[in-house]
Amino acid sequence: MNTTPRDVVVIGGGANGLVAAATLAQGGLKTLLIERDEVLGGQGRLVEFAPGFRAAPLAMDSGWLPEPIAAGLGMERPRHAGTDADVAVAVEPGRFLALSRDPAKSAEAIRAHSAADAARWPEFVGRLRKLAGFLEALYVTPAPDISASAPAELIPLLGLARKFRGLGRRDSIELLRTLPLSVWELAADWFESAPLQAAIASGGIQEHRHGPRAGGTGFVLLHHLTGAAPGAIRGRTPCSSEAFTRAAAETARRFGVDVRCGAAAQQIEIRDYGVSGVVLGSGEVIPTPTVLSTASPATTFLDWLDPVWLDPEFLHAVANIRYRGCSTYVAYALERLPDLPGLADGALDGTVSLTSSVPALERAADASKYGTVAERPHVEFTIPSRVAPDLAPSGKHVLVARAQYTPYRLRDGVWDSGRRDAMAQAVTAAIEAVSPCFSSRILHRAAWTPLDLEERFGLREGATSQGELGLDQILFMRPVAGWGGHTTPIAGLYTGGAGSHPGPGVLGGAGWLAARRMLRDRRS
Repeated sequence: MNTTPRDVVVIGGGANGLVAAATLAQGGLKTLLIERDEVLGGQGRLVEFAPGFRAAPLAMDSGWLPEPIAAGLGMERPRHAGTDADVAVAVEPGRFLALSRDPAKSAEAIRAHSAADAARWPEFVGRLRKLAGFLEALYVTPAPDISASAPAELIPLLGLARKFRGLGRRDSIELLRTLPLSVWELAADWFESAPLQAAIASGGIQEHRHGPRAGGTGFVLLHHLTGAAPGAIRGRTPCSSEAFTRAAAETARRFGVDVRCGAAAQQIEIRDYGVSGVVLGSGEVIPTPTVLSTASPATTFLDWLDPVWLDPEFLHAVANIRYRGCSTYVAYALERLPDLPGLADGALDGTVSLTSSVPALERAADASKYGTVAERPHVEFTIPSRVAPDLAPSGKHVLVARAQYTPYRLRDGVWDSGRRDAMAQAVTAAIEAVSPCFSSRILHRAAWTPLDLEERFGLREGATSQGELGLDQILFMRPVAGWGGHTTPIAGLYTGGAGSHPGPGVLGGAGWLAARRMLRDRRS
């Protein structure tokens, strides 16, 4: 069954898909957006895991919406919560190191552990802000093409060079040093306090299978600080993922995008090395000469395309992309807020990390190298109902925890209900160690292992990054070397998901750049 032809079909109703569709429709194209789930939101979508309790388990970090995207689409920015809580590290039962987005407040908290560290803190967070700011500028421009030769193609490279020079000699050197550095070395270079080092290092291993000793985790830290407030070392200012999805969907519909949920792509039809349509799981065929996919590169090229149309070397490169999901998420429906002795109530608006030293983080990562679950996993949690009270019934709360490291591929079997329950219990025990009587306040809990994330959210190997943030998988090498400009070997097929430049956590970033590339190609 064929339907009405469209100028372009956007696959995926997450942040990238919504922004891409809005941008294309704004550019005058008859645009259809299809989403396999019954609701929009992608990784940021809400899940009702117990009656009256909802959570976006994969949106512990709200992400960064770049100003050029919001301004260009006239999108209303979601309101942020008025809090300066950043990350609190459990030092021992009844004692925490609570850091704020206010450098002076953080320095005061650090002073109880080290006067020298307190004195260095403002300089450190100021340096991180400058370096992350460079990435912010990089992430709203097309990935630099180092093979460019035509004058027009050299413009992005010249712009990048100007931004780099703008850092100044000292900060430009520090950027080149930090990107390949391990976050363990970065933290140890600056500070002596073990919990402070752990607070920094845990930001460099988010959704990353390697531990803090691994090279390139300095870059991972900076990547997750793009869009963060000055003084922060963990993520962006919290806001409701539902609020962003609603704003993006309203913007897309305002420009005339046709949105269809419950419509799963099954195949991208190719004719003479160019796109001719999209086949849905229902058998329906949507004729179109152009497709923008926000799915993972493996899904787009290995599952939806007949390999006869692709070069074997390209297919080999796509098959070798590292995904390596390593996190299990647990959502709790709570009768009331947990008690955390030693932690001020306001700190619950931020992230609470339960690993007090960098060596403990590394030991947790070691297990995943051999396909086993860490005996003492690294657990962090947020309480999103503090920011969005409507996620839970009045007086009750939602807590979402992430546990690393839980590898997608297990050495001695596969993830099943028994292993999932055991993992959820281990997370519960870790929280109860710092929050007495936590278990007694649990009304219900739900857990998602890497396998569940693949099946429920369509994430290859359970990787929310759609491709690990290694230095060989960023910029013009994302998704694969030579194809970082959102185009593909297939005419009319573009990639605009988190597996493309600039990667995860930049709300709509890849979709916006891919849509702009498509519009530019059509004009030329």
